[in-house]
Amino acid sequence: MRNYAFVVHKVQSIRVGVLGASGYSGRELCRLIAGHPHFTLAFATANAQRGTTLRVRASDRVHDIPLVGTDDIDLASADLVFAALPHGASAEWVAKAIAAGTRVVDLSSDLRPGHGGVLHALPDGVPSDAPYGIPELFREQLRNARVVANPGCYATSVLVALAPLARAGLIAAGSTINISAASGVSGAGASPKLEYLFAEVTENFRAYGVGNSHRHLHEMRHTMSTFGVDCDLLFTPHLLPVDRGILSTITVPLTRTLTDALAPFVDAYANEPFVELTNDLPALVDVQYRNVVRIGVRVPTGMRSPTLVVFSALDNLVKGAAGQAIQNANLMYGLDETAGLPQ
Repeated sequence: MRNYAFVVHKVQSIRVGVLGASGYSGRELCRLIAGHPHFTLAFATANAQRGTTLRVRASDRVHDIPLVGTDDIDLASADLVFAALPHGASAEWVAKAIAAGTRVVDLSSDLRPGHGGVLHALPDGVPSDAPYGIPELFREQLRNARVVANPGCYATSVLVALAPLARAGLIAAGSTINISAASGVSGAGASPKLEYLFAEVTENFRAYGVGNSHRHLHEMRHTMSTFGVDCDLLFTPHLLPVDRGILSTITVPLTRTLTDALAPFVDAYANEPFVELTNDLPALVDVQYRNVVRIGVRVPTGMRSPTLVVFSALDNLVKGAAGQAIQNANLMYGLDETAGLPQ
């Protein structure tokens, strides 16, 4: 078993592997790793595309990355593995990586709170209580962690927006928080499906996963419960005819009227490098290709009870997936949290 005590100034290069490099999150991971000052790519797997090459651009250079089969790798050749495999298929490989003495950041839903032992049967050796990787909310649990459950993109957008209100006791008890969120098509993954073809998506806008059926709702509910909030979440995602980005509009019943509606967010995130607060409304163009959550708020008029509308934008492939995974890995190794990440 490896010694997991690391001293930052002695770290020269950390060998990392990517499982599932042909998916959108996997490709983004390879791009970010190629430009990371402390990470070296040990392997990138893609069973259906084994023997081909993935081309990414990082640090003003083009990098050609050979793709290999998952069964052809030596997990022990990496210090850290990013598992960007399909939901339900990832936990098995997380267990194998743990057995090989390798640290893991899992980008699937398999280890996320609200999922373990409910939607997926976890193999022996996989911790069902892996730290939940939103650094702005759970940073201390992530430092030196052996396994981290990387959050869903929608969940990151919503929970970072709600946490300051929840922790300040500002969310009305027994209330319903209404979340209307829209994502670019890359959030649906790279598997070919009729409903995600260009001709089906372009010049169109539609809801999906309606009636609280989207998988990210499980981790949202669980996390809100850990904040001690008694509320319902009504979550309706929509598909945008764009490549990347999420914009969430969140209507929150409050316990009282806020004199300065942005103040709880300033108190919570004033020193966070990857949270931006704005007096304007956040837009996708503000966050694309960046590892940030951008938040704005408005107090609606004509309401009979105190209400706040929170707007949250992020890039679903960066802060919503690969970028946050890198951020978590930096914390796991005691590195500068911002290392290798676009701000």
